[in-house]
Amino acid sequence: MKAMILAAGRGERMRPLTDHAPKPLLMAGGQRLIEYHINALVAAGMHDIVINHAYLGHQIEEVLGDGVRYGARIRYSSEGEALETGGGIFKALPLLGDAPFAVVNGDIWTDYPYALLPRAPEGMAHLVLVDNPLHHPAGDFTLRAHQVYDPAPGEPTHTFSGIGVYRPALFAGCAPGKFQLAPLLRKAMQQHAVTGVHYTGQWMDIGTPQRLDELDRVLRKGRVV
Repeated sequence: MKAMILAAGRGERMRPLTDHAPKPLLMAGGQRLIEYHINALVAAGMHDIVINHAYLGHQIEEVLGDGVRYGARIRYSSEGEALETGGGIFKALPLLGDAPFAVVNGDIWTDYPYALLPRAPEGMAHLVLVDNPLHHPAGDFTLRAHQVYDPAPGEPTHTFSGIGVYRPALFAGCAPGKFQLAPLLRKAMQQHAVTGVHYTGQWMDIGTPQRLDELDRVLRKGRVV
């Protein structure tokens, strides 16, 4: 299965760290954020990786190259202006092919074992959900018997981790340009075509310098132990 790492965001909340470097290249625990994903995907058998980029994207290509030193084959989808998640994936479809593919947000860190992702989801998509973090207490979706839906009032929720598997058909009828992924997922949810799993392991959304510092401390402490 091919994989895509989303790396086109501007990283406004990470400024001033992202004034001169794209967020996926920021360091934590002695390694770049995006390298954790590349290494984990390769370990799970996903060697063919597509990375989209926009802001300072040339730096990502210069640092990662063709991926051979990671045991990967990396190809790039250059956007110029960021196309948001849906538009970015849609633009990269020619590189991803006709089979289901994995997508990972470049601005998260997790120990989720990507080998657990289904190679062929039952429906249009399969999402990994996590416990709601303090900065996002309302969550995103609810999980009912391995199916993902918009929550009903008062229903328990989980947060979308930024890890999923999608069929290219999810994007049928889309047009090139900037658009979000969530409306496509919600439409598929209404058709009972989105499965999911609740992952209770380690996961962090690295959206601010403070969270990056926290991750760096956690990783360095782990290495000492």
